[in-house]
Amino acid sequence: MRTYLDFEKSIAELESKVEELRSLETNGNAVSVADEIAALQVKARKALKETYAKLTPWQKTQVARHPDRPHSIDYVESLFEEFTPLAGDRCFAEDHAIIGGLARFRGRPVVVIGQEKGTDTQSRIVHNFGMARPEGYRKAIRLMTMAEKFQLPVVTFVDTPGAYPGVGAEERGQAEAIARSIERCMSLSVPIIAIVIGEGGSGGAIAIASANSVLMLEHAIYSVASPEAAASILWRDSNRAKDAATNMKITAKDLDELGVLDIIVEEPVGGAHRDRDAALQSIGDQLARTLESFEGQSAQEIRRHRRDKFLEMGVAQ
Repeated sequence: MRTYLDFEKSIAELESKVEELRSLETNGNAVSVADEIAALQVKARKALKETYAKLTPWQKTQVARHPDRPHSIDYVESLFEEFTPLAGDRCFAEDHAIIGGLARFRGRPVVVIGQEKGTDTQSRIVHNFGMARPEGYRKAIRLMTMAEKFQLPVVTFVDTPGAYPGVGAEERGQAEAIARSIERCMSLSVPIIAIVIGEGGSGGAIAIASANSVLMLEHAIYSVASPEAAASILWRDSNRAKDAATNMKITAKDLDELGVLDIIVEEPVGGAHRDRDAALQSIGDQLARTLESFEGQSAQEIRRHRRDKFLEMGVAQ
């Protein structure tokens, strides 16, 4: 069963009618309903296109959180060959909120790191809803250090509401771990490409997204805090999340205009969850082009490119 968001009511009604008519057709109904089905499909497609062409920031937030949206594991399994997962931070424990390891991308050896939310209740608990603890970021640091040692590009998939704010995480140095991860990203002598595929929340996202090139799916979001958290801080009312989403400029279009990201990757009409294969292919093709753009650059050039990119953010033109 397809999951519909609250602003997709009209689309849901049209597509439900299509399914009802198909059911009648399958059950041997003597009257042909093919023409009516075709007409309804055209209407549904038009409504879908019109709806997604004018999404508000809050509606984009809902799309970015859609339960059927492809997650990091889906991108790794679809785009990479010979993926060998590596576990543990060599300090405390394994954190399943961050997956990572060695792989090949279209024949090229790379290190891939991703934040994983999980797809059902059990896997979401295992992956802690994509909210990493300090050991997750220390694992990411370990993988990035290995990538530099073997001169392998780093590819990261960003999809988290934020770093885990629990007492245990704070006791084990959550802020320090995030800062060290950002520092490791910035000091790498190999290119690092970050792709925001869903939610890019707070320092939990920046920890693996301080990259030479930041790609972002069309309906993903990227922000200093979740809309609910920002509303609680600004207005002491989490119910004003819609206002926070609008004011924080969290959409790909806004962030592109602000110079925070480099490339917006278009999604299929209706979002990545409606045509997962097309979304995965689009990311793969753009990733290939981006990695190719850094070929032949020296370690000094790669570091300077990354440094200049971040120093230029926020500078008045």
